[in-house]
Amino acid sequence: METNQLQQDLFSYLKTQLPPHLSLVDELGDLLSLSPDSVYRRIRGEKPITLNELKRICEKYNLSIDQMLKLENESVLFHAPGMVNKPANFLEYMKAMKGQFQFFSSHKNKELHYLCKDAPFWYFYLFPHLAAFKTFFWSKTINNYPEYHNKQFSYAEFPFTDCFNIGQEILQLHNDMLTVELWNLESINSTINQILYFKESGLFKTDEDMNLVVDSLHQLFDHLELQAEKGQKFMPGASEVSYRAAHQFYVNDLILGNNTILLLLEGQRVSMITYSVFNYLITKDVRFSEKAFETFNTLLSRSQLISGTGERDRVRFFKATREKINKLRKLPLHQ
Repeated sequence: METNQLQQDLFSYLKTQLPPHLSLVDELGDLLSLSPDSVYRRIRGEKPITLNELKRICEKYNLSIDQMLKLENESVLFHAPGMVNKPANFLEYMKAMKGQFQFFSSHKNKELHYLCKDAPFWYFYLFPHLAAFKTFFWSKTINNYPEYHNKQFSYAEFPFTDCFNIGQEILQLHNDMLTVELWNLESINSTINQILYFKESGLFKTDEDMNLVVDSLHQLFDHLELQAEKGQKFMPGASEVSYRAAHQFYVNDLILGNNTILLLLEGQRVSMITYSVFNYLITKDVRFSEKAFETFNTLLSRSQLISGTGERDRVRFFKATREKINKLRKLPLHQ
């Protein structure tokens, strides 16, 4: 393929990545410090872009040379938010996630498909006590923030109200998107094990703190069951008038995958996979996303749909989940 054709293909691709209200010429003019006429000559392939200009474009729009040249190899470019500028605290991480969902929500046609090794992150922010516990756990145990060393969890001391409020905003944006979720009975295990670890290690300040978290986890699954029954997503306590986008809830008893988010945004496929517990790698690589969607749909074809229909399987799934949660109360708080 000739160089000028590759260059024209590059700019055609970039145009598809911009929101409709933004001008590619203006964006590239600001990025490359070029006049509109100079940008147009590059877009038409009349003027070759320099290596330095290509570098800036690739950094700005998360492109790889492999993508641009359409090389047939097995390399895939992923974007890792927070890799360069790591969030200073968990609130910053929450704000970044909200920004991602605002971007998703800006598209008229949008779908979110989730392969749930664990319960999706945002659901923990449906109820305040569970939200506070998860925020404390991630901050103390995963991010190793020094201010939580030698601290026990107490909702009165660590309500994380700011994080909860951001979580509620994420949920509102999430509820506007059609979602397809694939769960397994093991999807709740990591949260149960986290609560059990805190319980056995004496990291709950009082029995009441632990009981409030367990109650909140029950509330979460009561709400998820109601959403599955209705086949729609909504906030706790919302009336039927407030119901949002359609919600498909599948259960697979045999296969437990990894936490993977697959998005359809105006027909374009985007894949997000987890690393380091709650961080995501993001790619728009066509080959990768096609394979990921193909695998997801194959799993769906071997799973039970329990939203809107499948009442027997739905009752069985949520009953088994509640039995797991109830076991948390059987041991005394301090061993």
